[in-house]
Amino acid sequence: MTVPNITLNDGKTIPQLGFGVFQIDPSETKAATLAALEVGYRHIDTAEMYGNEKEVGEAIAESGIDRSEIFVTSKLNNGFHDPELALENGKKSAELLGGYTDLFLIHWPLPTVSDFVPTWKALEDLYHAGTSRSIGVSNFQAHHLRRLISETTITPAVNQIEVHPYLTQDELRAVDSELGIATEAWSPIAQGLVLDDETITRIASAHGKSPAQVVLRWHIQRGDIVFPKSVTRARVEENFAIFDFELSGEDMTDISTLDKGHRTGPDPDTFDYVPA
Repeated sequence: MTVPNITLNDGKTIPQLGFGVFQIDPSETKAATLAALEVGYRHIDTAEMYGNEKEVGEAIAESGIDRSEIFVTSKLNNGFHDPELALENGKKSAELLGGYTDLFLIHWPLPTVSDFVPTWKALEDLYHAGTSRSIGVSNFQAHHLRRLISETTITPAVNQIEVHPYLTQDELRAVDSELGIATEAWSPIAQGLVLDDETITRIASAHGKSPAQVVLRWHIQRGDIVFPKSVTRARVEENFAIFDFELSGEDMTDISTLDKGHRTGPDPDTFDYVPA
């Protein structure tokens, strides 16, 4: 199956479907990543705060696949927003993940803790040095994005935000689009909350697909970049098998109308967690 590519505002391309390693124990990460690469994934999403960058890098090195064929994202630890620390740790992530990161993100804006503008300028330095081939943000609200763009020189390539049928984020996705920023969807199935929804199970039954496949297909057809995670090989394969069917316009509308503004994660305007 061929995974579509999304062209970012810096001219780089990213596979629209990837494999996420959030909450995968480091002891399981290498095997899970190798399994995903064997299935056909060529986009891996990790983060400094996940504690498993090293294992992702080991899997890539042992996979036999050329590093240039794998798109790897990591994210800056919340404790490293100081520009010097951002530079230092952006380089560390690159070293662990094959010499560079394809995409490096500010993980959270932390507006009540620090100023994300100087942090972003450090990421611009990583970009100019080639350490990070694209740079972006995660969990940024519209007002964060507009301020960032007004005070810096590089527009983020992506904004990785929580998106799923119970939190469709249509307004923020529209702002991303207006600004030329691609939207990545984390928690794409709302940590499983949407899989028993009557509307989704009905549509899944009609297509002969699983509820998870239907939700992931909904994301793909909306233009979201998604990276579901699993340590179960069968589920990893199932999540990859979403390009042999298409949801109708009615299906898409029915799923989108499930929106209830429900977050499974923190509010980006108030989240202030910094690792000790």
